[in-house]
Amino acid sequence: MSAVILRAVEATDHEAVDALLRRAFEGGAEAELTNRLRQDSDVVLELVAERDGTVRGHILFSRLKVEATDGTHFAVALAPVAVDPDHQREGIGAALIEEAHLRLERDRECLSVVLGDPAYYGRFGYSHERAAGFDSDYQCEALQARASGEAPLAGRLIYPRAFRGLG
Repeated sequence: MSAVILRAVEATDHEAVDALLRRAFEGGAEAELTNRLRQDSDVVLELVAERDGTVRGHILFSRLKVEATDGTHFAVALAPVAVDPDHQREGIGAALIEEAHLRLERDRECLSVVLGDPAYYGRFGYSHERAAGFDSDYQCEALQARASGEAPLAGRLIYPRAFRGLG
Protein backbone atom coordinates (compact mmCIF):
# COMPACT_ATOMS: atom_id res chain seq x y z
CA MET A 1 0.00 0.00 0.00
CA SER A 2 1.43 3.37 -1.00
CA ALA A 3 1.49 6.51 1.13
CA VAL A 4 -1.43 8.90 1.37
CA ILE A 5 -0.85 12.32 -0.14
CA LEU A 6 -2.70 15.21 1.51
CA ARG A 7 -3.20 18.21 -0.75
CA ALA A 8 -5.48 21.11 -1.55
CA VAL A 9 -8.51 20.32 -3.66
CA GLU A 10 -8.28 21.28 -7.31
CA ALA A 11 -11.22 21.85 -9.67
CA THR A 12 -10.39 18.54 -11.36
CA ASP A 13 -11.10 16.78 -8.02
CA HIS A 14 -14.69 18.00 -7.67
CA GLU A 15 -16.28 15.04 -9.44
CA ALA A 16 -14.29 12.50 -7.39
CA VAL A 17 -15.06 14.37 -4.15
CA ASP A 18 -18.76 14.45 -5.02
CA ALA A 19 -18.77 10.67 -5.62
CA LEU A 20 -16.83 10.05 -2.40
CA LEU A 21 -19.25 12.13 -0.32
CA ARG A 22 -22.28 10.39 -1.81
CA ARG A 23 -20.75 6.99 -1.01
CA ALA A 24 -19.50 7.85 2.45
CA PHE A 25 -22.79 9.38 3.59
CA GLU A 26 -25.18 7.22 1.53
CA GLY A 27 -26.89 10.24 0.06
CA GLY A 28 -26.39 13.62 -1.46
CA ALA A 29 -26.74 16.13 1.41
CA GLU A 30 -23.01 16.49 2.15
CA ALA A 31 -22.12 16.62 -1.55
CA GLU A 32 -24.73 19.31 -2.11
CA LEU A 33 -23.49 21.25 0.93
CA THR A 34 -19.93 21.11 -0.40
CA ASN A 35 -21.02 22.32 -3.83
CA ARG A 36 -23.05 25.19 -2.36
CA LEU A 37 -20.16 26.26 -0.11
CA ARG A 38 -17.88 26.36 -3.16
CA GLN A 39 -20.44 28.29 -5.23
CA ASP A 40 -20.90 30.85 -2.46
CA SER A 41 -17.11 31.25 -1.97
CA ASP A 42 -17.43 30.23 1.69
CA VAL A 43 -14.64 27.62 1.63
CA VAL A 44 -11.67 28.48 3.84
CA LEU A 45 -9.78 25.20 3.44
CA GLU A 46 -10.50 22.07 1.42
CA LEU A 47 -8.17 19.08 1.23
CA VAL A 48 -8.20 15.61 -0.24
CA ALA A 49 -6.32 12.48 0.73
CA GLU A 50 -5.09 10.66 -2.34
CA ARG A 51 -3.60 7.20 -2.58
CA ASP A 52 -2.54 5.52 -5.83
CA GLY A 53 -4.03 8.41 -7.81
CA THR A 54 -7.50 8.02 -6.28
CA VAL A 55 -9.25 10.35 -3.83
CA ARG A 56 -9.77 8.38 -0.61
CA GLY A 57 -10.75 11.19 1.76
CA HIS A 58 -11.93 14.79 1.88
CA ILE A 59 -12.25 17.60 4.43
CA LEU A 60 -13.74 21.07 4.18
CA PHE A 61 -13.75 24.07 6.51
CA SER A 62 -16.08 26.97 5.72
CA ARG A 63 -16.20 30.53 7.01
CA LEU A 64 -18.16 30.92 10.24
CA LYS A 65 -18.87 34.21 11.97
CA VAL A 66 -19.33 34.80 15.68
CA GLU A 67 -21.51 37.78 16.56
CA ALA A 68 -20.26 38.69 20.03
CA THR A 69 -20.83 41.66 22.32
CA ASP A 70 -17.49 43.15 21.23
CA GLY A 71 -18.18 42.72 17.49
CA THR A 72 -17.90 40.10 14.77
CA HIS A 73 -15.16 37.48 14.93
CA PHE A 74 -14.21 35.02 12.22
CA ALA A 75 -14.00 31.28 12.76
CA VAL A 76 -14.29 28.10 10.71
CA ALA A 77 -16.78 25.25 10.62
CA LEU A 78 -15.59 21.70 9.93
CA ALA A 79 -18.08 19.98 7.65
CA PRO A 80 -17.89 17.62 5.99
CA VAL A 81 -15.06 15.19 6.54
CA ALA A 82 -15.31 11.85 4.77
CA VAL A 83 -13.30 8.74 3.98
CA ASP A 84 -14.15 6.19 1.32
CA PRO A 85 -15.99 3.37 3.14
CA ASP A 86 -13.53 0.81 1.73
CA HIS A 87 -10.62 2.72 3.28
CA GLN A 88 -11.87 3.65 6.71
CA ARG A 89 -9.81 2.77 9.78
CA GLU A 90 -6.58 3.42 7.86
CA GLY A 91 -5.92 6.78 9.57
CA ILE A 92 -6.99 8.86 6.58
CA GLY A 93 -9.62 10.90 8.43
CA ALA A 94 -7.26 11.63 11.32
CA ALA A 95 -4.49 12.63 8.91
CA LEU A 96 -6.83 15.03 7.10
CA ILE A 97 -8.00 16.64 10.35
CA GLU A 98 -4.47 17.01 11.73
CA GLU A 99 -3.09 18.46 8.49
CA ALA A 100 -6.03 20.84 8.19
CA HIS A 101 -5.50 22.09 11.74
CA LEU A 102 -1.82 22.75 11.01
CA ARG A 103 -2.76 24.80 7.93
CA LEU A 104 -5.50 26.68 9.77
CA GLU A 105 -3.16 27.55 12.64
CA ARG A 106 -0.56 28.75 10.13
CA ASP A 107 -3.26 31.01 8.67
CA ARG A 108 -4.10 32.29 12.18
CA GLU A 109 -7.57 30.77 12.40
CA CYS A 110 -8.15 30.57 16.15
CA LEU A 111 -11.62 28.97 16.45
CA SER A 112 -12.96 25.85 14.77
CA VAL A 113 -16.43 24.42 15.36
CA VAL A 114 -17.77 20.98 14.50
CA LEU A 115 -21.03 19.10 14.98
CA GLY A 116 -20.16 15.45 15.47
CA ASP A 117 -19.27 12.56 17.74
CA PRO A 118 -17.57 13.93 20.90
CA ALA A 119 -15.50 10.74 21.34
CA TYR A 120 -14.06 11.07 17.84
CA TYR A 121 -13.51 14.83 17.64
CA GLY A 122 -12.30 15.03 21.24
CA ARG A 123 -9.13 13.29 20.03
CA PHE A 124 -8.35 16.44 18.05
CA GLY A 125 -8.93 18.97 20.82
CA TYR A 126 -12.63 19.68 20.27
CA SER A 127 -14.97 19.83 23.27
CA HIS A 128 -18.55 20.73 23.98
CA GLU A 129 -17.44 22.69 27.02
CA ARG A 130 -15.58 25.10 24.71
CA ALA A 131 -18.69 25.47 22.51
CA ALA A 132 -21.26 25.70 25.33
CA GLY A 133 -21.12 29.51 25.45
CA PHE A 134 -22.23 29.90 21.85
CA ASP A 135 -25.79 30.47 20.75
CA SER A 136 -26.44 28.27 17.73
CA ASP A 137 -29.23 26.54 15.84
CA TYR A 138 -27.09 23.42 16.34
CA GLN A 139 -26.43 23.82 20.08
CA CYS A 140 -26.32 20.36 21.66
CA GLU A 141 -23.73 18.01 23.17
CA ALA A 142 -22.40 17.26 19.66
CA LEU A 143 -21.53 20.93 19.03
CA GLN A 144 -17.86 21.24 19.86
CA ALA A 145 -15.12 23.81 19.47
CA ARG A 146 -11.35 23.92 19.40
CA ALA A 147 -9.72 27.25 20.11
CA SER A 148 -6.44 29.05 20.58
CA GLY A 149 -5.29 32.60 21.02
CA GLU A 150 -7.90 35.34 21.02
CA ALA A 151 -10.91 33.18 20.15
CA PRO A 152 -14.23 34.43 21.52
CA LEU A 153 -15.85 32.47 24.35
CA ALA A 154 -19.45 33.33 23.52
CA GLY A 155 -21.68 34.81 20.86
CA ARG A 156 -24.06 33.78 18.10
CA LEU A 157 -22.61 31.36 15.51
CA ILE A 158 -23.55 32.48 12.01
CA TYR A 159 -23.09 29.65 9.52
CA PRO A 160 -22.81 30.17 5.76
CA ARG A 161 -26.04 30.29 3.79
CA ALA A 162 -25.40 26.75 2.46
CA PHE A 163 -26.18 25.31 5.91
CA ARG A 164 -29.75 26.62 5.98
CA GLY A 165 -32.24 23.80 6.21
CA LEU A 166 -29.69 21.17 7.28
CA GLY A 167 -30.27 21.34 11.03
